[in-house]
Amino acid sequence: MSIQLRYAARSHVGLVRKNNQDSGYAGPHLLVLADGMGGPAGGDIASSVAVAHLAPLDQDSHAADDLLNLLRGAIQAAHQELVELSGTHEELAGLGTTCVAILRSGNKMAMVHIGDSRAYLLREDSLTQVTTDHSFVQYLVETGEITPEEAAHHPKRSVLLRVLGDSQGDVTLDESVRAAVVGDRWLLCSDGLSGVVSAETISEVLQTEPTPEACCEELVALALKSGAPDNVTTVVADVVDSDDELTGTAAQVVGAASTSPAGASISASTPAERAALLQRRRPLEDTDRVVRDPRKMSLRAKLITGILVILLLAGLALGAGAAYRWSQTQYFLGVQDGEVTLYQGINQSIGTWDLYHSVQKKGLRYAEVSPVVQQRLDSTIALPSAKAADELIASWEKAGLVKEKAGSAKSTGKGSSDFTTPTKMNGGGE
Repeated sequence: MSIQLRYAARSHVGLVRKNNQDSGYAGPHLLVLADGMGGPAGGDIASSVAVAHLAPLDQDSHAADDLLNLLRGAIQAAHQELVELSGTHEELAGLGTTCVAILRSGNKMAMVHIGDSRAYLLREDSLTQVTTDHSFVQYLVETGEITPEEAAHHPKRSVLLRVLGDSQGDVTLDESVRAAVVGDRWLLCSDGLSGVVSAETISEVLQTEPTPEACCEELVALALKSGAPDNVTTVVADVVDSDDELTGTAAQVVGAASTSPAGASISASTPAERAALLQRRRPLEDTDRVVRDPRKMSLRAKLITGILVILLLAGLALGAGAAYRWSQTQYFLGVQDGEVTLYQGINQSIGTWDLYHSVQKKGLRYAEVSPVVQQRLDSTIALPSAKAADELIASWEKAGLVKEKAGSAKSTGKGSSDFTTPTKMNGGGE
């Protein structure tokens, strides 16, 4: 059974933070959650860089055996960029980000993870935390020094042991590959959700809400009702049969990597939230205003612009991939090394990339066909299938448009440039 994903993503700045350092991505083949850190000047950039490097993987041309390698490569490239940014810009020193990403090909799903952002899997009403936090308190739990209940309130629960961008060298990821099972519901979330909403409540929402959109909305709303001391971001995806009709297939980018307001769909349902929203929307006083030279673009603006360009190119790549796959269902006849040759694709090129390749030489030389056929071959002859090529060549032979070879029962015995007469198709005699 072939499958597809029905997905949604939501992000909210929370009730305490002044900016959103989370980024989320949900697409037909890729799910990403990144929680940035490094202060107002770094965390949002860090999570956006991670999403920007992963987003181009959201396409259906990957082999299942390549999924983990592709994820590793994108994560390592993001890590290296963050290390370089931290080393060359003093104001970005210490920036980094968590990351959990799932890449799908067919019925296989590969996942990589670093940090304390989490992945949960709901299968048959049973919720499993698939990832293990790379945090100091998780280490204390695993070594038996504290209990999971004590970890939830430990003063060092925000200390992470592994993130992207914190040091030179390759990153160490947790990796896994699983079968995608129809009926599964996946949740990726930042600790802005898992730190304030219990696993039992998360499980209840995932079991009861009918759609990924509704799940995301309700989970973010619950985090806000619990005080939302941190940014909160959720990505939810349902594994469904490919025959199911989906209402939307466009990728969703939320949080710091998005140009749209984060959490715009969440209403101010509590006094604390309404107060926080009013504070964030307060008009700047004259003393608050900062005048910037419009000719100078900030580092953050440059990075965000670059990220948007990468996302745009990723979208164009998806469209180009679909066009290329369609082109490979087409065929045409042309000439290669003086021989009539069947090609697969269309007779077009994009830069140095040809949208065609030779499939089979048909055992017929260009000099052996009549000038009228040569003229058609010069401009190539489009065909709906490979079989149609054989049928077309047979029709040329029947019509006398192919030179009869010496020794043939129908040879005229004339020079090598002679062709049999087309009148034979109408009963003309020898």
